[in-house]
Amino acid sequence: MSIDAQAEAGDESQSVEEMATELGEAITRTPEYRRFEETKEAVEADEEAQERIKEFEQLRQEFMLARQTGEATQEDVQRVQEAQEHLHALPVMEEYLDAQEELETRLEQLNEAISAPLAVDFGQQAGGCCEDE
Repeated sequence: MSIDAQAEAGDESQSVEEMATELGEAITRTPEYRRFEETKEAVEADEEAQERIKEFEQLRQEFMLARQTGEATQEDVQRVQEAQEHLHALPVMEEYLDAQEELETRLEQLNEAISAPLAVDFGQQAGGCCEDE
């Protein structure tokens, strides 16, 4: 590869990286991202939500350990599910989860737009070649 071709390839790579950075910055300005950030901050500031998150995480950790040792029961699964439902029932969590789902949908749309001209879907595992779809 000639020096000019290398320089042009380097400029093109830089340009693509710059565009990717600009895309990331543009995403942070979307209504979906702003709503997600606002609802995340609301959850972080809500004492009851934080307490329920701690309870849920503790039960989930205990369940994971019990499962690893083969001692997990259906009752343990039920307790974790109930704690999650109790957490998700908080209005602040409902808002957050709704905002998260909206953002994920928007990001998936953007992934499809980016992946459309390519032979690879970057939102999926891109490890294999010639995968059956």
